[in-house]
Amino acid sequence: MKDLIKKGLSIGLGLAVVSKEQIEKLVDELVKKGEVSTAESKDLINELLEKGEAEQKQMNARIHEQLEKVLRDLNVPSKADFERLEKRIQELENKQ
Repeated sequence: MKDLIKKGLSIGLGLAVVSKEQIEKLVDELVKKGEVSTAESKDLINELLEKGEAEQKQMNARIHEQLEKVLRDLNVPSKADFERLEKRIQELENKQ
């Protein structure tokens, strides 16, 4: 049953959008049904939270990559481009 829950929560956005309270409530229900022991419940909650955090980090990385790609496709200058230009302008102003 634990594996089924882990797989179910991992589908789609899954654990990335499930809050700690929701996970605790779900695990409490499993304890009440006798499908998970009280001792296992804390480990299961921690495992699900860690998995959710990892999925959230992966999702953020994918979003960041996609955003960078869109900005490149639109030829939007990067922060590094601006900094390079500011440095060049400063150098030119100092020569005068």
